Amino acid sequence: MSLPTDKDKLWTWHNRNGFRRIINVSGTMTGLGASVTGQTVRDAMCEATRHFVGIHELQARASRTIAGLTGAEAGFLTASAGAGITLAVAGAMTGFDPARAEALPVTPGPKSEVVVQLGHLCGYGAPIETAIALSGATPRAVGQSTLTMDHQLIGALGERTAAALYVVSHHVVHYGQIPFPRFAAICREAGVPVIVDAASEYDLKGFIAAGADIAIYSAHKFLSGPTGGIVAGRKDLVRAAYLQNISIGRGMKIGKESIAGAIAAMEDWMNRDHEAARARETETLESWRAAIADIPGIGAQIVADPTGNPLSRLQVNVDPAKAGTTAAAFARAFSEQDPALIVRDHEVELGYFQLDPCNLLPGQSAIVIDTLREVLRSGDTICERESDLARARNGGVGGYLAWLEDK
Repeated sequence: MSLPTDKDKLWTWHNRNGFRRIINVSGTMTGLGASVTGQTVRDAMCEATRHFVGIHELQARASRTIAGLTGAEAGFLTASAGAGITLAVAGAMTGFDPARAEALPVTPGPKSEVVVQLGHLCGYGAPIETAIALSGATPRAVGQSTLTMDHQLIGALGERTAAALYVVSHHVVHYGQIPFPRFAAICREAGVPVIVDAASEYDLKGFIAAGADIAIYSAHKFLSGPTGGIVAGRKDLVRAAYLQNISIGRGMKIGKESIAGAIAAMEDWMNRDHEAARARETETLESWRAAIADIPGIGAQIVADPTGNPLSRLQVNVDPAKAGTTAAAFARAFSEQDPALIVRDHEVELGYFQLDPCNLLPGQSAIVIDTLREVLRSGDTICERESDLARARNGGVGGYLAWLEDK
């Protein structure tokens, strides 16, 4: 499928810069730029670039906004949610001691273990263990990949434990894990602070309310702000984590324009009509499902988000014998269109891909329908490649390995 470049205005920026034209139906993926910002956020960022400001003062302003957004006592902004994990772990180890902060990561001190369920040691573009280890801490996995029991967590919490990390993500194992309220209660009884990695979560108050000492969110996913990480929680732990900017956090710092933009994005979020947004997304999903209902070998159903976010996606199930090719081959074929349709292909080996409407731009939904119908009806002409499954499984690394290869 090809769009006439002289008739549309959706792709002016892409065309001017020679970039591939993309429609993102994958979700808030970092590799696609996560999300796009609204005018209020863009204005706030642009205005900030024109002025000098004390960064501590600006971060204090961010802290007040974060407190209102999350129900936490305090908060600050850093380069990303991954950076937030590292800084929160570091703060739990050093407390509010600048000498100990400067000693990281070489000398983490007597409390340097971070307990995490084995089923939560996922990859999010990088291993979660790396975010922990960058602080100088040592991850201590508890349980088995598909089962963690209370006594295993209790037994792992000891005099060397600095913190416990709980990961909320579609990448983690979704059964057999200790539920968050119980996890937090066990850690609280042992006097161990709980850090929650909730980078892609819609619920910005629930984890603090349920016992998290620190909750970490992305500023650039559902919030549609500039790239950044939000660290929210107990004031003493937040201050200790912020102190890490004199040491390991220096390379994770965030600039004034991003702080200003993130503040604007958080304020927008608190005033957003979330029910109206959900209704629009549901209407879009229904139109997509209806558009492909008559295609042989294709079955579509609307499914809920696996971590409980208040959003749904269209799951497109593929019967290769009737559709002409596999879900993995279709996912690759969509990416080769113009504009490229980037679908959610995390589980194509199970015979399906998904479509996420949360990042659609005006005018794109109709293009998605046309592309879906054209490609899904052409399964017999799309040859399955040995690399199709590997492409989905190893795609993140492949992009780095191929970068500038032919330039």
